[in-house]
Amino acid sequence: MSKVNNTIVLPNVWFSTPANAQIVHSGAACNVKDDNISERIYTIKEGDTLVLQCIVKGHPRPQVRWTKTAGSASDKFQETSIYNETLRIEGIHRVQGGRYYCKADNGVGVAAIKSIRVDVQYLDIPVLTVHQTISDVRGSYYQEKTVFLRCTVNSNPPARFIWKRGSMLIEQSKDNGVDIYEPLYTQVHGETKVLKLKNLRPKDFADYACQVSVRNVCSIEDKSVTFKLTNATSPPMIRLSVNDTVVVDPGQDVLLTCEVIAGFPLPTVVWSRYPSLLPLSAQVRGPTLFLRAVTPADGGFYNCTAVNNVGNPARKNVNLVVRTMSNLTFQITPDSNKDSESIQMGRDLKLSCHVDATPQDKVNYTWYKNGAPVFNSDSLILLRSDPDMAPGTSSLEIVDMKFRDLATYSCVANFLGSRGLELRVDVNISQNSVSPPVLSVPPGGQVVSVREGGNVELVCLVVDGKPRPPILWSRAEKDLLMPSGRTTMETPDGRLRLKNVSRDMMGAYRCQTAPYNGLNIKRREAQVQLNVQYPPILDPVFQDARSRNYQMVTLRCTVMRSNPPRLTDIRWFRNGDSILMSPSVSLTSDILLSLLPHLTAQPYNAEFYFDTPNPVRILKGNNYSYNLQWTQRDPEATDRIIGYWVNVRKCGRQLTWLQEPEKGVLISHAISDLKIPLSYEVRLAPITTYSTGDYVSRIIQYSEHHVCGFEDDRICGFSQDRSDIFDWTRQNHLTQNPKRSANTGPETDRSGTKEGYYMYIEASRPRLQGDKARLLSPLFNVTSVRGPKGSGRVPYCVSFYYHMKGKHIGESIASVDSVVWIKSGHQGPDWRKAFLDISPSGPFQIVFEGIRGTGFEGDIAIDDVSITGEPERITSPLQGMSACPCKRVERDSNSLKGKGVERRWRQRKGQRQRATKSRCEFVCGE
Repeated sequence: MSKVNNTIVLPNVWFSTPANAQIVHSGAACNVKDDNISERIYTIKEGDTLVLQCIVKGHPRPQVRWTKTAGSASDKFQETSIYNETLRIEGIHRVQGGRYYCKADNGVGVAAIKSIRVDVQYLDIPVLTVHQTISDVRGSYYQEKTVFLRCTVNSNPPARFIWKRGSMLIEQSKDNGVDIYEPLYTQVHGETKVLKLKNLRPKDFADYACQVSVRNVCSIEDKSVTFKLTNATSPPMIRLSVNDTVVVDPGQDVLLTCEVIAGFPLPTVVWSRYPSLLPLSAQVRGPTLFLRAVTPADGGFYNCTAVNNVGNPARKNVNLVVRTMSNLTFQITPDSNKDSESIQMGRDLKLSCHVDATPQDKVNYTWYKNGAPVFNSDSLILLRSDPDMAPGTSSLEIVDMKFRDLATYSCVANFLGSRGLELRVDVNISQNSVSPPVLSVPPGGQVVSVREGGNVELVCLVVDGKPRPPILWSRAEKDLLMPSGRTTMETPDGRLRLKNVSRDMMGAYRCQTAPYNGLNIKRREAQVQLNVQYPPILDPVFQDARSRNYQMVTLRCTVMRSNPPRLTDIRWFRNGDSILMSPSVSLTSDILLSLLPHLTAQPYNAEFYFDTPNPVRILKGNNYSYNLQWTQRDPEATDRIIGYWVNVRKCGRQLTWLQEPEKGVLISHAISDLKIPLSYEVRLAPITTYSTGDYVSRIIQYSEHHVCGFEDDRICGFSQDRSDIFDWTRQNHLTQNPKRSANTGPETDRSGTKEGYYMYIEASRPRLQGDKARLLSPLFNVTSVRGPKGSGRVPYCVSFYYHMKGKHIGESIASVDSVVWIKSGHQGPDWRKAFLDISPSGPFQIVFEGIRGTGFEGDIAIDDVSITGEPERITSPLQGMSACPCKRVERDSNSLKGKGVERRWRQRKGQRQRATKSRCEFVCGE
């Protein structure tokens, strides 16, 4: 459907306030209103799509950024970029409501900020719980029971509660046995209403319903929950088939059953796990949880919860422990009382054994001497848990060591009753098998240099000592972690290998002997310095310096950091050629270079204003003029700009237009004597008192005759109206949705080719009756001239093809603008042509508005839109023809014989004749 807007307001931007912003909204809006502080409130239903658009004006074009109060952009905006003019949130959640800000800034003046408050509406299903109390009645032999029905719901806006007994509404004023109130304190989120049944009566045993409503805001329907109260109503009780703690071996199956022993209505049993989720292999069958072939990762606390909404839920916990055992280590501790570092006869010696296990306190250690079990004696003392060592460590103390104590000792760790989990370590104690370690860094290895991005090896070797312990590496500086992210790294051979070295890895690394798998004595330590070489970092990386002529200019290049810090060479280049510096210029990290006269700088390039597609004025004859507009960035940076070179390429002419620019002020210049319908390349360059800047160019064209077949993805300058409900879609036969509604929409474009495009609106869900989609043509910014017979309005002919197939196509009835053409209802399976004439008094746009009808079978499409100015308008002599000039009317040539009309086919130059987008026109005779 087509409209003509004769009162278009041009972009209202003045360069003293260069960046203006306005937020418009789309999507499934429930309500839009203004509050007391003139801020727009946009109401939307949870789960719908929020679309906020920031319409910005200003030149240069402002950059847009979205922010939100009480939450970061990454948390609230999902995958949508916060730097686009359009902010889109699919399936908006309640926590995403709040105040959204659009900030537009173009570096000139003060940034523009607009805000809109988004209110997300929702209504959850209420939760109804029942609580009972029994109390003695003084002076009597019976008890009275009071029941509280608590109804809780989360909603926005606040919900209204309605209580019903059966189908009857419960009103407190009409029933003395009930009391309805809001609790003073509640531990749950949301709103709560309580229905109190005092001293239960027989009629109180019934079905109760709690109904909540937000009064149909955002089309949210009422929700309700019911509960049947009987004299058997009771809270749940459960018991487990296992103990509170279950210890199993890896690979074993586990069966946990949570038996319900009381509760009416029958409770529902739910299994969960803390702190993580249930394993993927877990199978829940009613009250039973089955875990097959458990692994250590399956360990944790499993929770069984039984709920029937009466009283409090019943809960039981099971701690599942999966046995693990790894990393068995030993320690040899000489006589600690003598501070000894070697084994000596007649002194004490302690052998310790530790394994990392789960559960640690259930590990069983067994000691052997030359293969025979060791038992406590005067000279051999077994400690199941050594208090001087880490928890879970077993030790064997040898008192007053004798030659008979020189032997091979073995420590075996296992779990009692476990199968297959067992680790063993052997320690040989002899006169020559134990000696303190000697730590050494190879010559030249104290400082290791490597280029950034390379690989390196740090070496710290145990050159002597038995047994040889592993080496632990760490950073010498506090709070610095190893490249792996841990505080220490173990290397069995003392070689630390680092890959893809970065400058952050540079520094001192400490190597030290581990206290295990060797002598438990004072650690041996050494350090290796890692030196990472990287190229200098300069500031600035790029600098666009502009200066006036005959002025001294200082160019500064600062070396921020580098390694090695001493620079071997510093050079300056001009246009790629090295500049010879005088000996007085020192090579430091902060270089000053003074460049004297004849260093010139061009002014900044002019920036074209993003104007309408056709800012033209029709002149007499076959001529037109074009109003060129631009701004000049920082005109005072260089010599005074006295004017501009304006070069019109197709005319082959160049003119000088003198005007001194001001910062942020729009400059305009009318280019006349242009020929209809030719297009031109206009080149523009600023002129200073000493030089000329670079040229920038743009194409201008006469566009009074606007024909669009929507073949270009930019759709000929057409745009979607941001104030409508949904958009037109550009598609062809190849991009059609295969699941689209049957018996609706065109198969191909107007020419009948599969590749040809057209604009299309889909009436299926989520579209509702009355939803509108509006497609705007470019703005025809033409000043009025004298029309036919002295008329002050310029006549235009508008034609287009439309396709309206379906039984649910609605009418176009607009409350604004002037409707000049309207069509509704099913129009058959073929493309039809419409043409109409208009006489706007000034700038205008054509608006195509499609309205969704009563059902989903109502798709509309348009193609081959032509908007043509006709300064030489004639009266058609043909009966039944439009008032548009006859060269725009397509008729059967046989019916036009003798009427001065001939038929002509047109096609693009260089293309073979075909039906695609070809046009059959009638041209009136002389």
